[in-house]
Amino acid sequence: MCFGYVRVSTAKQGEGVSLEAQTEAIQQFADRNGLEITRWFEEKETAAKRGRPVFAQLLQLLKRGKAQGLVIHKIDRSARNFADWAKIGELSDAGVDIHFATESLDFRSRGGRLTADIQAVIAADYIRNLREETQKGIRGRLKQGLYPFGAPIGYLNNGGGKPKTLDPERAPRVKQAFELYATGAYSLDALRDEMERLGLSNHKSKPVSRLCLQKMLDNPFYCGICRLRRTDETFEGIHDALISVSLFERVREVRADRTSKKTTRHNHCYRGLFRCTHCGRAIIPERQKAHVYYRCQTRGCPTGSMREDALEHAVHATLARLTPSQDAINVLLEMVEEMRQDKQHERRIAGYDMQLQRLDERYQRLTDALIDHLIDKQDYEQRKAKLLGEKRQLIELKSRVMDGDQVLDDVIRMVEMARSLSRTFENSRPDERRELLRIAFSNRKVSGKNLELEPSNWLKVVADAQSRISGAPDRSASRTFVEELSKCLPLEILAGTTAGLCVSES
Repeated sequence: MCFGYVRVSTAKQGEGVSLEAQTEAIQQFADRNGLEITRWFEEKETAAKRGRPVFAQLLQLLKRGKAQGLVIHKIDRSARNFADWAKIGELSDAGVDIHFATESLDFRSRGGRLTADIQAVIAADYIRNLREETQKGIRGRLKQGLYPFGAPIGYLNNGGGKPKTLDPERAPRVKQAFELYATGAYSLDALRDEMERLGLSNHKSKPVSRLCLQKMLDNPFYCGICRLRRTDETFEGIHDALISVSLFERVREVRADRTSKKTTRHNHCYRGLFRCTHCGRAIIPERQKAHVYYRCQTRGCPTGSMREDALEHAVHATLARLTPSQDAINVLLEMVEEMRQDKQHERRIAGYDMQLQRLDERYQRLTDALIDHLIDKQDYEQRKAKLLGEKRQLIELKSRVMDGDQVLDDVIRMVEMARSLSRTFENSRPDERRELLRIAFSNRKVSGKNLELEPSNWLKVVADAQSRISGAPDRSASRTFVEELSKCLPLEILAGTTAGLCVSES
């Protein structure tokens, strides 16, 4: 009595005739030699690595004496690594007859065993060479900016040698997932539930899992950078980016912030946004009776607690103080329209070209440092990834400047937002208040019973217009303000995620 073992490397191969051909050859061999195949074992796994489940089950049954022999189609069908080949040799040493249907050798004789060992070595070497050539091919594609693996969710495969393209159905939902998580208001579980509600599905049309969502948020492919996960190398991709580098970095910051809880029992509005001036720790919200208090939990810290309504009152007062006058707003908007007519963006485009050239020079120096062994491979990859991120950001900014109307539209949205900050904050929902607070202030600290709020760069520029632009404004100064605004467009305005924060005049 013998077992029959057939194998192909992939499930796709198993759909063809390979398994059937192996089975037929083994059965013919058994009939010619008077052997009875009592059980068949079929596997769709590569033999280059150990750990094949069906092969392991087969070995265990043979060791327990469930059959006297084993018939395999060819040597390379049994093993392509020395560890598994050694296990087959141990079976033979234990008295199990090993047969190969298409190779005329006597595994029980010294000469036949030696011939089989040589062929096994050749099979293992073939796999090693194939692996090296495959890796060379993968790296070659990546250097060309092509992603040689399956398209991530939100993109479509277009065959070998062609870049991935955006999936018109899933891409908007994937972008929305990044934007929602970047707010800091969602845990992975909460985001998964929200994206399932919004209809995001994987390539099998099933809701994305928590692990799938985690890998998606960690994949720089979405901002135009290809990463080889095995070595953590990065390459500049030629596919269309779905999100900006700024948004991807914001998501990474949220994921890396282990000190602030993404969800709390009562889902407090401003969790994780404020820190203590004295010790730098996060200010933790907690509900006591009918009110929410924000307090530092560090023992002995002089910072006390602050009620949420008092906190909101202080934020509202600060926003009102930073709101520029209507005259200043009108001057800025007029200057934007004048610049729209001029369309003089050549100087800024030249500036971005110069910065891109300097980045290329830095990349060349970095490569030279690696070749000269001045830095190690890990340090090189970290610096290279940072340079690629900076380059992608500059390319994004340059493309927006080349599309001058889009940039000026963004400036108008920024100015309009600044005009109604305090009113918007007062009339918004809690989640919108949280988002506006994060957009408007780069640093938010609690000191005793007081708030220390540092305006973001874009709000500083707009607020400064109040003191620099008067009833008889300097047009060159106004143009300078507009240019400065266009250079510090916040991520949320670039991404168009602040539309819900704009309220009517009423």
